[in-house]
Amino acid sequence: MSKNILITGMSGLIGGLARQQLEKKYSLTGLNRSKVSGVNCLQADLSDLNAIRPAFKDQEIVIHLAAKAGNNYSWQEFQDTNITGTYNVFEAAVQAGVQRVIFASSGATVAGWEKEEPFKAIVEGRYQDVPDSWPNLDHETLPRPSGIYGATKVWGEALGRQWADSSDLSVINLRIGHVMKSDKPVTDRDFSVWCSQGDVAKMIETCVEAPAAIKHEVFYVISENKWGYRDMEHAKEVLGFEAQDAAENFR
Repeated sequence: MSKNILITGMSGLIGGLARQQLEKKYSLTGLNRSKVSGVNCLQADLSDLNAIRPAFKDQEIVIHLAAKAGNNYSWQEFQDTNITGTYNVFEAAVQAGVQRVIFASSGATVAGWEKEEPFKAIVEGRYQDVPDSWPNLDHETLPRPSGIYGATKVWGEALGRQWADSSDLSVINLRIGHVMKSDKPVTDRDFSVWCSQGDVAKMIETCVEAPAAIKHEVFYVISENKWGYRDMEHAKEVLGFEAQDAAENFR
């Protein structure tokens, strides 16, 4: 049965990938500051709750992708979009009776662990200094954000936990790796944290179709990377998701 799905940030790279993956199966609406051609789209700023509220009417699932990504933004920009904007998305979703919010978190919530060995050696490409095996960071690992951006995503995850506990809302947090327009790893670090366009799009679809019984979850989203340090077994166990691409194919 078709679902009504609202996507924030549809004009971005991952938003466009989600649209391509879902538009043949579901009824999509966009919530975007700029117009999105070919789709019903409400143009509004996430920091204005009253302005965005109409977009949530009759929606069953919200995929919240809009964000100031990276660390080249002012605190005010982070506050308006990643803090206030994310709060408004959850608030509007609950008020409208949305069933599930899929929140685009980030690997930046735990990237601070890259200051420690063996993760430091892994992301620097010093493979001779990496042991034969290492413990992956999983969904229960304490956050250690990298930069203010990562800290805002920790806030978003905590907010989702609160709403999952205090309302009927199902919340799935996706700690997405490095998705690139070129769709291939470039730096040493990419060979650890890269996520292909196909894998992130499929993971979003998998979360849309995940059982309603899933109340709150955190999943990493990277490709099948030999030098990855973020656990993908939890997504396999809970969702049956397995990445199809691998960074090493580009060596």
